[in-house]
Amino acid sequence: MTTMTPELNANPLWLRAMGRALTSPWFLVLVVALSFFWQLDAVPLYDLDEGAFTEATREMLDSGNFITPHKDGEPRYDKPALIYWLQAASTESFGFNEFALRLPSAVAATLWVLALWGFVRARLNAPTATVAGLIMVLSLQVSLIAKAAVADAVLNLFIALTFFEIYRYFLDLDPKTNRRFILRAYLWMGLGFLTKGPVAVFFPVLVSFLFFLSEIRWSKQSLMVALRWFRAAFSPLGWLVFLLVAGPWYLAIYLDDGADFFRGFFLEHNVGRFGEAMHGHAGFPGYYLVMLPLILLPFTGWFLSLFKAYRTAWSDPLERFLWIWFLTVFVFFSFSGTKLPHYLLYGAVPLFILMARHRDTLTNRWLAFLPTLLLFALLVALPLVLDTILHVIEGIATSPSAEVRAMLELKAHELALLTDGRRALDLPYGLAVLAGLAAMFVLLRWSRPPLWQRLVLAGLVQTWVVYGFLVPRVFEALQAPVKEAGLMAKQLDLPTVVYRTSMPSFSVYRDAITPKRPPVAGELVFLRIDKLDSLTRDYPELRQEIVYRRGAVALVLMQTP
Repeated sequence: MTTMTPELNANPLWLRAMGRALTSPWFLVLVVALSFFWQLDAVPLYDLDEGAFTEATREMLDSGNFITPHKDGEPRYDKPALIYWLQAASTESFGFNEFALRLPSAVAATLWVLALWGFVRARLNAPTATVAGLIMVLSLQVSLIAKAAVADAVLNLFIALTFFEIYRYFLDLDPKTNRRFILRAYLWMGLGFLTKGPVAVFFPVLVSFLFFLSEIRWSKQSLMVALRWFRAAFSPLGWLVFLLVAGPWYLAIYLDDGADFFRGFFLEHNVGRFGEAMHGHAGFPGYYLVMLPLILLPFTGWFLSLFKAYRTAWSDPLERFLWIWFLTVFVFFSFSGTKLPHYLLYGAVPLFILMARHRDTLTNRWLAFLPTLLLFALLVALPLVLDTILHVIEGIATSPSAEVRAMLELKAHELALLTDGRRALDLPYGLAVLAGLAAMFVLLRWSRPPLWQRLVLAGLVQTWVVYGFLVPRVFEALQAPVKEAGLMAKQLDLPTVVYRTSMPSFSVYRDAITPKRPPVAGELVFLRIDKLDSLTRDYPELRQEIVYRRGAVALVLMQTP
């Protein structure tokens, strides 16, 4: 018969009920619905990423070629085919729209949470599993990729599943029973390889090697530990499973496209990304020291509290495994030429588990709430910041210096985005962010519930403000004009080309390939507004008629003089 501690008995009934509610799996289900599925179709597709993925899916469906992805008629070697197949299946069931295109990511993120919950429940306990799931679901970067029509949520699902199998294999010393963990790990790596390529294999192999190597220090049977790793890493049956899952498509695209895919995908988009920045995604060496606190919001302070127990963590196999997993990803991408925030999610799952396990060590309320208070303060100040920037730009526009004015003209699309963005930050936005900031102060001052419970409530507030008020307004400025231009071009039903602009979602909404080639009379041209003057200079023999212009983009009808 269990007895309650005096401290627990001293807590009022409502506080105990709140603690039970926040550790209930049903509460986690509700939060998943809010963070991953609410507002899933509320905003247009964003460029470049969502536009590129979904246009490749659209062309796959339109052409019937499910082997070689294409974007605007050209082969797209950025990613393997699994994400396009998932999006195609979803759109065949629910129609070709934003909801269906993003649904595979939301479902994959949900399965990712379920896998995390099952692993932590078995290793620790159900309440800790639920708390880990809540941290993950409400973290800013996770919720962003769960709502995005890209490959990252699917990839992170398979990476997490692989790591969970590796640790299960480590715990099971019986060769007769632990083979299933080896085979399942190779299954998930094969699916991950079919989603985004070598990253799905590289980190599991490297981290497992480092972890088993570290175990030699703690184990008296060092030779046995090493042999167990080699048995798993070089399992013939495991690699057969991997090849049966990933091999058929890679063979098919080789037969369909020759060696071009392998040169473009493996050499340029994998090896090349590590060696140098691609698509302008560079960063300084400490880039991820800055980005990690942002992607974990509102739980940044919770993460920082983990370092209290960092030294003792290495004697615990589970915690050592989790820290090696996180640190390997963090260090590797810190030295990569291409840096993007979501790369760190490959190693974020360990942090969710560690934070949940050590939730009672979070005792400093200012450490807990300062990062999210700063976020909401910035959101409150954002209209004033944009007003100041626009005022400065207006002063530059009236400068007597022709060179200064010319510099401003080159940034016409950025000025349009800033103007539209400021216009979108209306009264409802202002009231929502002020309410969010006030809620953070209330949660900061509320002394009775544990800090981790208050931070979970802060995560709910953050999700409501970010996806209910901030993201729709940002996308209204950034992407609504692109969507409107695409729909207008579809309605006009004229041959259309794109000029010195990369916004592939235009082709998605136009429902047709938009090639990059010189325009001729009678054709529409889609372009950024800062390219209008160069379009005139490049094709002086054609007269321009602007049929659509909003924000940063325009649609121009080219005619004979």
